[in-house]
Amino acid sequence: MSVELSWEDIVWNDPDGGRIVLHGVLPTTVHPQSMRPRIEWHALALLEGPEIEDVWQLEEESEKESPGINLASAILGGGLDSALIEDLSQLEEIQTGRFPDPEPRRLHRLALRHQRPVYCIEPTLDDSEWEEQRTLEAKVSTHWRKLLSMVRIGKKWKKAVKKRIFDAVPPPKNVPKDMATASVLTAAWWDLTESRINSNLSKTRDERFAKRLRGALAVEREKHGGDVTMLLPMIQTWRPSLLEMLNKNPEPEEIISSTGPSEQQEEE
Repeated sequence: MSVELSWEDIVWNDPDGGRIVLHGVLPTTVHPQSMRPRIEWHALALLEGPEIEDVWQLEEESEKESPGINLASAILGGGLDSALIEDLSQLEEIQTGRFPDPEPRRLHRLALRHQRPVYCIEPTLDDSEWEEQRTLEAKVSTHWRKLLSMVRIGKKWKKAVKKRIFDAVPPPKNVPKDMATASVLTAAWWDLTESRINSNLSKTRDERFAKRLRGALAVEREKHGGDVTMLLPMIQTWRPSLLEMLNKNPEPEEIISSTGPSEQQEEE
C-alpha cells in the first residue's frame, strides 16, 4: 500500500511539545464528511502566502456572478493544471472542479468562525531568502528543455497517470471509489509539478516550510501548552517529503499568524 496515497492523517510530534496533523487533500475536490478531520485543533497552517485569503474571496465573488467561471478558466488555461482539472471534472461520483479549493477553504472559514489563528507558511517575496528560492525555481522551470517538454504535456500526463495507477489506495468504507481515482490523478500532477524543479530546490523549500511550521507551533505552545495541535491541510502526495524535513527538527523560525475577514462563516 502506498504511504503517499494513504487516507490516514499523518501526525508529527514536536520534541518540544505539541503536534502537527498533516491532513491530505486533493485539489478542487470536496471531501466527504467522513474524511474530514474529527480532532480538536487549536490553529490552522496553510502552505500558502497571505495573499491566498484574497484569492479565495475573489474566486467566491466570481462564482456568485458567473457559476463555473473558475473551472472553465482553469481548463482553458492549458498546461499541467488544466490536464488535472479536466480529468478530475470527468469523475461523476464525487464533487470536483470546485473553486476556491474546497477543503482548505472550509477549514480556513472554520478557523475564522471560531477565532483560531491561521498561519500562512509560505514567506512573502520581501523575504530575500524566499525571493532567491523562487527566482531559482523560475530559472530552472523555464529552461528551454523544460518548456519543450511542456509542449508534449498530453503524452507526459498520460504516462504519469499510468505510472501512478498501481499506487492507488481504496478510500474508506462508504466513500466513492472515484476518490481513489482523484488521488491517482493528483499524485501524477504532483510528480510532474515537482519535476519542473530539481530535488535540491524541493528540499530547500520543504526545509524552510518545516522551520516555519515549527515556529508557528512554538507560538501556539505558549498559549495551549504541550498538548497543542495544529492542523495542516496539504496535497496528499506531498506529505512524506515535508514529514521528512520535520523529522530533522530544524530550528523553528519566528512567524506570526495572519488575519482574515471576520464575517466569514463555516461551510457545512
